Amino acid sequence: MADPTTTDEKPEGYDLKQVGAYWKDQLERGADYFKKWHTRCEKIEKVYLDQQGDSPADAKRNFPMLWANISVLQPAVYARPPQPAVERRFKDSDPVARTGSEMVERALTFLTENANIDALMRQCRDDFLLFGRGTAWLRYEADIESVDMGVEPSESVEYEQMETAQLPPMERITDERIPIDFVHWSDFMHSPARRWEDVSWVARRVPMTKDEIEKRFSEEALATISGEVLATDKSSKTDADRAQNAGKTGIWEIWCKTENYTVWIADGSPVALEVSEPPLQLEGFWPCPKPAYGTTSTGSLIPIPDYVYYQGQCDEIDALTKRIAKLTDQLRLKVFYPAGDGSVSPAIEKAMRPDNDTVMVPIPEWAAFTDKGGSNAIVTLPIDEVQKVITACIEARKQLIEDVYQITGISDIVRGDTQASETATAQRIKSQWGSIRIRDRQAELARFARDIIRIAGEIVCEQFQPETLTAMTGIQLPTMAEKQQMQAQVQMATQQYQAVAQRAQQMGQQPPPPPQMPQGYDQLMEQPTIDEVVQVLRDDNIRGFRIDIETDSTIEPDEDAEKQRRMEFAQVMGQFINQAGPIAQQQPMLVPVMGEVLLFVARGFRAGRQLESTLEQTVAALTEKAMTPPPPPQPSPDEQIKLKTTMVKADAEQQKAKMDMAATAMSHQADMEKMRGQAAMDMMRHQQSMQQGAVQPQQGTVQ
Repeated sequence: MADPTTTDEKPEGYDLKQVGAYWKDQLERGADYFKKWHTRCEKIEKVYLDQQGDSPADAKRNFPMLWANISVLQPAVYARPPQPAVERRFKDSDPVARTGSEMVERALTFLTENANIDALMRQCRDDFLLFGRGTAWLRYEADIESVDMGVEPSESVEYEQMETAQLPPMERITDERIPIDFVHWSDFMHSPARRWEDVSWVARRVPMTKDEIEKRFSEEALATISGEVLATDKSSKTDADRAQNAGKTGIWEIWCKTENYTVWIADGSPVALEVSEPPLQLEGFWPCPKPAYGTTSTGSLIPIPDYVYYQGQCDEIDALTKRIAKLTDQLRLKVFYPAGDGSVSPAIEKAMRPDNDTVMVPIPEWAAFTDKGGSNAIVTLPIDEVQKVITACIEARKQLIEDVYQITGISDIVRGDTQASETATAQRIKSQWGSIRIRDRQAELARFARDIIRIAGEIVCEQFQPETLTAMTGIQLPTMAEKQQMQAQVQMATQQYQAVAQRAQQMGQQPPPPPQMPQGYDQLMEQPTIDEVVQVLRDDNIRGFRIDIETDSTIEPDEDAEKQRRMEFAQVMGQFINQAGPIAQQQPMLVPVMGEVLLFVARGFRAGRQLESTLEQTVAALTEKAMTPPPPPQPSPDEQIKLKTTMVKADAEQQKAKMDMAATAMSHQADMEKMRGQAAMDMMRHQQSMQQGAVQPQQGTVQ
């Protein structure tokens, strides 16, 4: 077998012939690498479908051990579809991350239900249990239509054919979907590697008709595929596959991580149909999650089916089953009677002829037969030894079946087979430890479902338009423009009121009451905008820091355990509130601490996630109320009368003091007026005397 790890020099550029020749060689090497596993899977599939025998009669002689084990494990490892659980990574107050998480969770819930993820998970589960590997593939599709609805009809375009950022200005996206495809075990291939992280390329095969190839690629691309390639589909292994894929060609879709491109090439064709950059820029590059692996070694990603480990016991069980069936056929009443007697023999045969498979053998030499132990006229063949052999075969087969159960770890409690003499404690211990062998399978399928949800969530965050998210989730968020417009209106109304109040105050009038805020203004301001949410969702780093995407359990929940958890949650919350209430009344400063403790307890329960937002709002309101200074205590009626009397006396004394002060001020003002009048009269007298003194000398000189 050729070593697939040795590769030639990789092609440069996107030359279709060069790239096609390179990947044709890589696919052939990959087929050789997985050939042994594919052959083993084909045999296991025939055993599971009971197609081993050449005839229906031979098929009924087999014991369907593989089918029985798979039927027991199917509901044990997967019983219900995964439910997306998108949460804030850190449980702090982050309205943008909270709203974004809710929008992504609602969108994923709708998209996964629309993609029928339950049927996908069941198919992957069956491949996982039978062959040791289950695979899936995600795609992004959108409907693009003209803004003028009458110009062109809508056209559904897959993500390989579309780049959202480069749409013409007259076109828009109206519908967006995320199909999740199941990939058959024979249609999935990847580069040889020891770990999934070391895989350099992955590929899946999609059967397509000529019309589908021409529509998806082009007529020129279809012409590069030879007639022999178009006429055969190597992926068809069973009659059902051949009937389903008749007239179709296997087209490989290859994602190469090392070269950062995608290739589409027909199975066996030396020319690539298309080479392009990856249409989706995903964090892990691959449009598929890591396959759900069963038993693998540390040196290879080729899984080992579980049936390999007990195939020998199943072969022995089938051999014993066939032997038991043949021995059972021998459990017939076989009668010997003397022949030759024309009157007795027909009468005996007629009397002994039942409707079952009784065999009667005539013996001509009856005398010789009776000499060796026969007696009377009829002798039966002893079948006790045959019955003993059948019993021994059944016991041996039973032991082999128990050996298979020991190998697979399917205990009697898992199969629902137990004894009435066992105590409840013994059954509980067996239920706990009997299912420990299948917990790894449950965890692997849960991880596989979570990876599917995460890839779908990444596509939603990076590709979906805000209008699609709003319509799909029903969460109506304001835009940044609407928020700014509302703030501008409120600011303008406030400025107008201030101007009116200032004029009224200047005129000595009572100012009008302040304007009321628009209805829902506070709620609108507290809500994050759709622009802020989309900005967080679009950024890979910020989204990973603030939002975590998980899934709910994929196994059937224990209803009693779920009820017990809910009752425990209600009991814990009730006890905490009863104990914290009196303390909060006595020590209001401890309310924030008790609020954080309450949130810490609630977040530890799965049921508490739904109440988290309400609890946070309640704790915030209680904290604000506790930190507000309490109003002064109201006095008693007597104290109120005394207080009113004191206030009246104080007012009277204050009025008297004001009157005294006014009288004193008036008296003082009168004295001041009197003094000013006297001073004015003295000034006048002094001026007059001065004038008289000046006149007398002048008169003396004239004389």
